[in-house]
Amino acid sequence: MRSPSSFQKAIDQFEPRGRMLRAFVLCLCLAVPSQSIVSASATPAARLPNIVFIFVDDMGYGDVGCFGAKAIRTPNIDRMAAEGLKLTSFYVTSPVCTPSRAALLTGRYAARMGAAQMNLANVLFPTHKTGLPQSETTVARALKQRGYATACIGKWHLGNVAPYRAIDHGFDYYFGIPYSNDMTPTLLLRNDETIEEPVRQDTLTLRYTQEALSFIERSKGRPFFLYLAHNMPHIPLFASERFRGKSAGGLYGDVVEELDWSVGEVLGAIKRLGLDKDTIVFFASDNGPWYQGSPGPLRGRKGSTYEGGVRVPGIVRWPGKIKMGSVSDEPVASIDFFPTAEALAGGNKPDSGDKLSIDGKNIVPFLLGAEKKSPNDLLLFFDGVYLQTARAGRWKLHVARWNYPRYTASTGPQQDLILARPELYDLTVDAGESYDLAADHPDLVKELKARIAAALRSFPDEIQRANAGLIGGSPANR
Repeated sequence: MRSPSSFQKAIDQFEPRGRMLRAFVLCLCLAVPSQSIVSASATPAARLPNIVFIFVDDMGYGDVGCFGAKAIRTPNIDRMAAEGLKLTSFYVTSPVCTPSRAALLTGRYAARMGAAQMNLANVLFPTHKTGLPQSETTVARALKQRGYATACIGKWHLGNVAPYRAIDHGFDYYFGIPYSNDMTPTLLLRNDETIEEPVRQDTLTLRYTQEALSFIERSKGRPFFLYLAHNMPHIPLFASERFRGKSAGGLYGDVVEELDWSVGEVLGAIKRLGLDKDTIVFFASDNGPWYQGSPGPLRGRKGSTYEGGVRVPGIVRWPGKIKMGSVSDEPVASIDFFPTAEALAGGNKPDSGDKLSIDGKNIVPFLLGAEKKSPNDLLLFFDGVYLQTARAGRWKLHVARWNYPRYTASTGPQQDLILARPELYDLTVDAGESYDLAADHPDLVKELKARIAAALRSFPDEIQRANAGLIGGSPANR
């Protein structure tokens, strides 16, 4: 807009008619209430988008219709993909629960967070008195600082005592089992209050869904972040009466079909409340399938850093922003969620508070179609403290595999357990990792190992010591 002096000059150049025009404008202003003038001239602030992440537990790449499932019906998840972007190379950075969830919520590899504190030998159990460090900034805390209402509904699994609970890490509201549903005691919490023990798990997916819809309803007047982290289809498997015995995939299929119903309920509530174009919804699994479920065409399952353990179904939907029916095979990872959410909430860069390094990338331009390539040039996959695998573009390099026990708080990392024989796969033609090309491309193996070594040098000393064979000696020797 022109300044008042510029506006004056624009009128004065038409003198003497300018005097008549100024008089007309003055009369018009006197005839209209000043409040109306301000309202008419002011540009309303753009609403920050609501952000929903639906994270299921132990669902395989091949358990969803649009990713190839035949025995299990997932019409709502399939519709979500048809109305948004299907990511056929979406990764979590660990093949087990606790480190996978830590990475999603912080944008950082769990191996950066203290191996003993995060119990990277396995996962956190109810008896552990530790969890996600307060030095870490979750996406919930970052979004809360930007005015978002925040809720975690479902499985937390990053610590069940203060100060490691969801309500200690930026979530205004928590409802769920604080760890896996096979751990005891099975507690259902509302914030810090136990409301049911043991949990009636056949109604768990139903109740999580009801809680999610209630949060969306009461938060509709402001931006909100909903982290809906279902306990299913982790074993033991439970489905409500409405879904039991209905799937050709047995009880596992019943459970997944109820989760699909839940996705439909969430999307339906968002649309019913007129929030469709203001809400971006993500869907993924925390790792590959365990004893049941299908990795589809991928090799490996939960606990393995082969594709079946870390590549999971990934979908993002945002009507009017993400092109309907989009599909991309570009590598995208759960660690990208934090910086992406920060960008969606108006931040130019992740506001980690304590300035910790962020491993993930802002993929908003990629999601919206402005960029066709993923910004991820190197993704790392850990088994506890040990770096096992990395993906760089079309290539996946397995640098080592490890025996058990790999790490304990008393002994630390066991370097003598390294089984180092690199395996190299071209994932553009071999997603099943069936054809090892390491012997055919020794220079490429050497180059990728050098890139991995360079990346590991930014990790804590205990991680560097554990992987000394990959980076040329312990920190003290460099």
